[in-house]
Amino acid sequence: MVSDNKTPDASLENLLRIFTVPEAPDSTLGQIEQELSQNLNQFLREHIVAEEKPLSDIEKDFSDPLIPETPTFVSEHTQHLLNTLVAQSVHTSAPSFIGHMTSALPYFLMPLSKIMIALNQNLVKIETSKAFTPLERQVLGMLHGLIYKQEDSFYQKWMHSANHSLGAFCSGGTIANITALWVARNNLLKADGTFKGIAREGLFQALKHYNYDGIAILVSERGHYSLKKAADVLGIGRDNVIAIKTDDNNRICPIALKQKLVELKEKNIKPLAIVGVAGTTETGSIDPLNELADIAEAEQCHFHVDAAWGGATLMSNTYRVLLAGIERADSVTIDAHKQLYVPMGAGMVIFKNPASMSAIEHHAEYILRKGSKDLGSHTLEGSRSGMAMLLYASFNIISRPGYELLIDQSIQKAKYFAKLIHAQTDFELISEPELCLLTYRFTPEIVQRALQYATVEETETLHELLNDLTKFIQKRQRESGKSFVSRTRLTPKKWDNRATTVFRVVLANPLTSYDILQSVLEEQRDIAEQSTISLPKMLQLSEAILSKK
Repeated sequence: MVSDNKTPDASLENLLRIFTVPEAPDSTLGQIEQELSQNLNQFLREHIVAEEKPLSDIEKDFSDPLIPETPTFVSEHTQHLLNTLVAQSVHTSAPSFIGHMTSALPYFLMPLSKIMIALNQNLVKIETSKAFTPLERQVLGMLHGLIYKQEDSFYQKWMHSANHSLGAFCSGGTIANITALWVARNNLLKADGTFKGIAREGLFQALKHYNYDGIAILVSERGHYSLKKAADVLGIGRDNVIAIKTDDNNRICPIALKQKLVELKEKNIKPLAIVGVAGTTETGSIDPLNELADIAEAEQCHFHVDAAWGGATLMSNTYRVLLAGIERADSVTIDAHKQLYVPMGAGMVIFKNPASMSAIEHHAEYILRKGSKDLGSHTLEGSRSGMAMLLYASFNIISRPGYELLIDQSIQKAKYFAKLIHAQTDFELISEPELCLLTYRFTPEIVQRALQYATVEETETLHELLNDLTKFIQKRQRESGKSFVSRTRLTPKKWDNRATTVFRVVLANPLTSYDILQSVLEEQRDIAEQSTISLPKMLQLSEAILSKK
């Protein structure tokens, strides 16, 4: 808005002020920032997971679909956010929040994130991220070195090469997995003779040229759902993500994988990629990566390892051996916002061969010009923030031995919790922890005894009641807000592969104590007693079964 004398009016002047740096630290904005920091720190010091307020009530605070016609003072809106957003948020860093792969963050990331936000670099193009681009390339090199352990000369040659990339930063593991399979697809169905390659001519022409009736991705039945998203986006089709059965330890069965490959060959379906999982999201299990590498090598197909969760274990000299064979992968996904303890939005895909990503290279005249060191030429996403800076800072401040301590104590804590569950007469462990995940459920002792003598029909009924009780406990515990565990469904061999609802616990938060783990079980036991349907029916049926013994 401009007045008749061509000078900005008061409204425009006030508006322009929000784009300038405050002149003094004691400005109004400085006071607001101090108040906000105090409130956030208070929130983070509290150990309650969530306030007891129904979601429907919270939705009322965010129900107006109209963009405001009048501006609000920053101080007023900050207070609004404190009351409606901060106060009702889930306290994911609480030590008793042990149901998801979200943890407490190091304190230094909050002040350092101001650097990233204030500079607002766009990592798609070196013209908008001159220093951040080499920094991100170095971080990708650090992760490549952690996985593949090449000589220093390798990284001196390839880390900052304009025409190569050791990987890509992504918004998360899903985009990282899509990128890995995108590269695998384009390298498999590359240009050949008069065929210009799948990137130019599409999947139909590619299959026609190479005389395939289809391509497939093979992964264990515990594989992450992002792989189906990848198959959908890449035109492969969700049905062509082939789930291979797992063993008693929730790891892929190599024999079953080989059998499926024979079946696919008979149908003229080419395996695009074999995906090994290094830390499944449900149980934390690690596939036999060396065996999978052997099979992928024999089939001449891409070997990808989804180590979004377990990749950080490579930091530990004690437990690194659990991921033996990962160095043979063509590509690896790691989520830094999991066990590398940085905020959400930091996934990565690392490629063994620096030339692999040339298969997805894109250029444009106004941006990403050929020969430039623009990171966007090898990424699915365009504009991206400088999240690599936070991981770079964490690597330097925490260091590898520091990460090793964090990883080791989380695995030891999971082993302790497993022993604690074994020691309870009314809980049963469903999956032993390999990393820091485990599953279990509440099963009264009388029910455990009754299951030994129950008929097939009685067993089915008891398991249905146990599933209902597990859901009841998990939901009530979440609503109470004191602690949180998640739940999932597994098919344990112990229970004849029945669909079994279980509690799922992730013990990555360094602040979670042994006392908290004890209190979680005690709370679940107390909540079970509040069941007016599942528990009474279960106990009654169990007594009837034992009376006939």
